[in-house]
Amino acid sequence: MGMHRAVLLAVFAALPAASAFLAPAHSVLGFARRSASNVQAGSRQASRGIRLGLRMDAQDTRTFDGDMTDAGRRELKDLEGQWKKICVLGGSKGVGREIVKLLAARDVEVIALVRREESKTELESIKGVKCVLGNAMEAADVIGVLDGCDACVSTLGGESDGVRVDYKGNMNAIENAGILGVTRMILVTSIGSGDSKDAIPAAVYDTLKSALVDKTKAENLLIKYYTNTDYTIVRPGGLISAPSTGKAILTEDKMASGAIHRSDVAKLVVDALYSKKLTKKIVTAIDPSLANAPATAYKPADV
Repeated sequence: MGMHRAVLLAVFAALPAASAFLAPAHSVLGFARRSASNVQAGSRQASRGIRLGLRMDAQDTRTFDGDMTDAGRRELKDLEGQWKKICVLGGSKGVGREIVKLLAARDVEVIALVRREESKTELESIKGVKCVLGNAMEAADVIGVLDGCDACVSTLGGESDGVRVDYKGNMNAIENAGILGVTRMILVTSIGSGDSKDAIPAAVYDTLKSALVDKTKAENLLIKYYTNTDYTIVRPGGLISAPSTGKAILTEDKMASGAIHRSDVAKLVVDALYSKKLTKKIVTAIDPSLANAPATAYKPADV
């Protein structure tokens, strides 16, 4: 099995970049194709087909410890405490960093992909945390940290060299998680993504459009094309750096909006990771107490 996985990793690293590119600003779901010859385009499509073929072949020969569902994925049962090794993408700061600390406190092995040596040094001062220097925009780097992990949490966002990592970085994780044995994924996006667009004022959406378009694309990739993946999408409200209030909630109300402290988002994300009731669900993370809203303003999700 180890040799089989090593061969797969080598093949993945040598394959060209995926053929899906960032959407133009006016299109949420569209894809812009780079100018290239028909031969080059055909090569990219063929490579994508090879990748999908390898993914299915490896999963078909993998031995699971549980029954298989009709969709061909492992049955979710008694997830609490089973995660031995968790990959965190975007763990060098903000919500991601808080998630790393909470997971490490559970005595599980945490591996994070970071871009700077100083981030590596800081995170590895936490017991149980290992960091790998790399770039989420590079598929080979993401594959390297995903390999051997049971679950993945991604808080990726921002821009690198004019390209948003919200889509491309998450694409690298979503497309390669299953083949490498990752059985659970938590994707952290934002209120305003996908079908929560109308939850925020139009002026706010327009200001954040480039980020929200790419976050929506990442959500759609996970929801529509990787249907065998056990995932939960968490959409936080406006982020505030402050101590936890302990009053934040997850809700399935797509029109929910408001603010939330980063520390509270991290706790809710970890709760979602270990929940058996949030599989393939999209939830919003907000703190009604910050808006002096009544506790019944939004129905909390069943976690």
